[in-house]
Amino acid sequence: MSDGRIMFEREREDLAKIVKLIFERKNTNVAGGNFSFKAVDEKGKVYIIMTPTMMSEAYLGNLSPSQILVVEPHTRKVIAGEGQLTREINMHEAVYDANPKIKAVLHAHAPNSMFWATSGLDMPNLTEATQKVKNIPVMEFEPNCSEELAAIVSNYIKENELEVPHELLLNSHGVLINATGDTGLMAIHKALAILDTVEWNAEIAYKQTLFQEMGILDGYYSKGIKVGTIEDLKKHHPIWNNQVEDAGGD
Repeated sequence: MSDGRIMFEREREDLAKIVKLIFERKNTNVAGGNFSFKAVDEKGKVYIIMTPTMMSEAYLGNLSPSQILVVEPHTRKVIAGEGQLTREINMHEAVYDANPKIKAVLHAHAPNSMFWATSGLDMPNLTEATQKVKNIPVMEFEPNCSEELAAIVSNYIKENELEVPHELLLNSHGVLINATGDTGLMAIHKALAILDTVEWNAEIAYKQTLFQEMGILDGYYSKGIKVGTIEDLKKHHPIWNNQVEDAGGD
């Protein structure tokens, strides 16, 4: 702290606001979730700005900036912050190591996305707002906070050379959004936008699945084009619109 200001004050204030917003929108629950992004000090040293453990269960999403942690990567030393480090730091570090372009990692328990995660099925990606994240696959199950889960996620990112941003479904556990930007702060805002828009997509994909079973639709539709069927879903064929170019814009 200098001149009465805390280390990375703006970044920690912003993350505290994001936590509250996500909790109020019910895009995570008291069972957890954890968010982080990279920040660089005036000497060029990289840190991880991260939510503390029990941010949902103990604090119900109401965190002060001083409770947000400043963590030294790999040593996992808490440089600043009043909270305790979550055990899922292992997954965050594994993601950052898997692709240096990733500057923010957001893990949440968004309910509609959790439906797809618990089904063991990939989520059909059907809306214009979510086209940039392309395929939304489900990972094999491993217990939360485990090194095995961290390895599954990081290996999938590396082996499939995933573009950033992307979203992964953690089987029976939640969603994982990895984003980039000019700064980590910009990246965590991009991850927040993806969380919100993919939640809408998750419900739409569910309803299109029901419509197929009811005989109202003959497949999944996105931007006026049929992009897959329930049979494709069962076979884990990617379902997203790669035929109509993304119009871009934010």
